Amino acid sequence: MNPEVSLFLDKINHPLRTEIDKLREIIVSAEQTLAENIKWNGPNYTFHDEDRITMRVQPITQKQIQLIFHRGAKKQEQPKEKLIKDSSGILVWKENDRAIAGFKDLGEIEIKRFALEAIVKLWLKASNSTK
Repeated sequence: MNPEVSLFLDKINHPLRTEIDKLREIIVSAEQTLAENIKWNGPNYTFHDEDRITMRVQPITQKQIQLIFHRGAKKQEQPKEKLIKDSSGILVWKENDRAIAGFKDLGEIEIKRFALEAIVKLWLKASNSTK
């Protein structure tokens, strides 16, 4: 995990910091080549220099942490179907190439850990092949 991201999170003193760090750990362990940085006021993950997953941690008063799965900031032509199949039901689809997963506490994260790891791997593979 990127120490600059940890420092950013130290400064905002988020009440769900333990949950944030567990999600960070799961994401980077799912794909070793991900780079972690700060973008849009939260941890962001790039794959081959392309934004793919962003963690929504603001405002700090929210009662959950959200992971936004996307294909970057620029609008792209939509795939005809959802980018990946999510049999776990974790993802809430906003468009066929954009989905959100929300987590309220550490217990929920632990229960969904393996499904989340699989989603991260599938997302990175699918979002890179649609360029």
